[in-house]
Amino acid sequence: MGDVTLDSLKPGQMAHVVALDAGHPLRRRLLELGFIRGAKVQVVRCAPLGDPVQLRLGHTDLALRSADLRGVTVRL
Repeated sequence: MGDVTLDSLKPGQMAHVVALDAGHPLRRRLLELGFIRGAKVQVVRCAPLGDPVQLRLGHTDLALRSADLRGVTVRL
């Protein structure tokens, strides 16, 4: 399967980070949190209205907005 953005994954799916959008406003912070090439990320669950999304990155759980996930490219 090809590369997709992180916001398109459903709860329970896992993927590997391929790239971060260079113009993403939170790019530096996401890199500091561990969103580096090859990192394994899992979508744990979504809020009832779809925002925010709980992610598991390594041993850390994060909650991010769907708009912020559009700048993260992953490979299933």
